[in-house]
Amino acid sequence: MRILSWNINGLRAAVRKGFLTWIETTHADVVAVQEIRARPDQLPANVVSPEGWHVALTPAQRPGYSGVGLFSRHPIDSVETSLGVDAFDREGRLQIVRTGGVVVVNVYFPHGAGTQLPGGKRSNDRIPFKLKFYRRLWAQLEELKDGPEPVLVLGDFNTAHRMVDLARPKQNKKTTGFTPSERRELTRWFSSGWVDTFRSVHPREPGHYTWWPTRSDCRERNVGWRIDYVLANPVAAERLEDAFIWPHAMGSDHCPLGVDLSEPR
Repeated sequence: MRILSWNINGLRAAVRKGFLTWIETTHADVVAVQEIRARPDQLPANVVSPEGWHVALTPAQRPGYSGVGLFSRHPIDSVETSLGVDAFDREGRLQIVRTGGVVVVNVYFPHGAGTQLPGGKRSNDRIPFKLKFYRRLWAQLEELKDGPEPVLVLGDFNTAHRMVDLARPKQNKKTTGFTPSERRELTRWFSSGWVDTFRSVHPREPGHYTWWPTRSDCRERNVGWRIDYVLANPVAAERLEDAFIWPHAMGSDHCPLGVDLSEPR
């Protein structure tokens, strides 16, 4: 079973760039996307209900902002989208989807950057909001993590965990996405039993990134960050066959990543 994740940076733009053709080539059972930036009524029928796929879309209340979506070859048995906090829920950042015998938690975690500062930089004043989101979701998933179902938490986490996970760690220690408090929060997830599937397969390999700044040919020079993940609970981790990143798939400032799971024993 192949499950993919991709921050597509706008579903309408991704469709214009060939997204619906691309997913047919991936051999994926499930494709979870983040930053869809559209409501279902703004999308054509072949996106909302493409042939051979079951679709769940969770937009933000704010037009053109955030939102997550999921395409599955299997019927979608249930979708949960609430963290029980209006400030989080109205941004359309979460889907807990049961499909194909697995639980896929599709998440677009908040960014920590806040107000614009002189010189073009942005403050880190949204980091507390981001960490509250992390902790609320972690608590909501605790029972699922330790339960009998295979669970994958995937999407754009907006945080690089270790120095190997970004090209220029020393220059970014005070940049949101790599501050000590954000990194500690990811460590807490891993210490509690969530498995970073990519590092489980590729434990120390450098140069693997999922997002690149759009300036200064960063992608061509591979000056990037690994801020997108697929985390597995112990039951799902036992079925892990492979974890991968596809940096050559274009169409967004992020690239797809995913896992292959074996059939249940």
